[in-house]
Amino acid sequence: MMTTKTVLSLDIKDVKLFKRGKVREVYDLGDELLFVVTDRISAFDVIMANGIPEKGKVLNNISAFWFDFTSDIVENHMITIDIDEIIAAEPGLEPYREALEGRTMLVKKAEPIDVECIVRGYISGSGWKDYRKTGAVCGIKLPEGLKQSGKLPEVIFTPSTKAEEGHDINISQEVARQQLGDETFEYLKSTSIAIYEKARDHAASKGIIIADTKFEFGRIGDKIILMDEALTPDSSRFWPSDDYEPGRPQKSFDKQFVRDYLETLDWDKTPPGPELPEDIVQKTTEKYRQAYSILTGREL
Repeated sequence: MMTTKTVLSLDIKDVKLFKRGKVREVYDLGDELLFVVTDRISAFDVIMANGIPEKGKVLNNISAFWFDFTSDIVENHMITIDIDEIIAAEPGLEPYREALEGRTMLVKKAEPIDVECIVRGYISGSGWKDYRKTGAVCGIKLPEGLKQSGKLPEVIFTPSTKAEEGHDINISQEVARQQLGDETFEYLKSTSIAIYEKARDHAASKGIIIADTKFEFGRIGDKIILMDEALTPDSSRFWPSDDYEPGRPQKSFDKQFVRDYLETLDWDKTPPGPELPEDIVQKTTEKYRQAYSILTGREL
């Protein structure tokens, strides 16, 4: 069973901190990295004052599920999420076993590719806003008359720049191609779409629509691998198919629920993030847990 303890940060002594992101804390173990997924939650690229209990465990385990599920398409950076194997690799982590268990992944070191690979099967979020203004998403012209949350005629690839601070910026495929080169661009595009389509079909069989998602890739030598996270409620829109209706926002199993709440506040979407009320926190935990159990058939 999952507990209600919230882990917002860790202070691991004698292990080098490599990077602290909005949600993940990354430690340098020499030849490998240790990803620790906290319960912090960000929205509009701002970290909220309080976290979502056990969110990190859901993200870690659902990523591990998808890394395994899509490993026939592309290699990924995951080595293990088994806490005993992780501590065997770095015995200095033993005092932190309880905090780390379930939310930790040992991964291969890779050089990040600085483009986020976003795949959309439905039109929502920033894509819907762009379409209403321009009739296109990231320069891709779309048919007239699409409805909010509507299914796109075909899956589209809409890259963005990766920002260390602030908002990522949507870019056209042409800009991404210039930045990456033809070969890398075509590989990332085709691979991202292939992963999405395999995951989409699996999710559909479980009653969930994956409206869109984003991937990150890196290089190990000449090889490109999938890294960071995969098809989580933080990086994807998950909609229950039995309630789906185009022309309106959808119920979701992801952090859109938090975004929708924040849109009701008099907040300018700049730090510091507001404190989320207890009922929003509890409902968000429930949504993340539901997404995990429905998609994987497992319980944490």
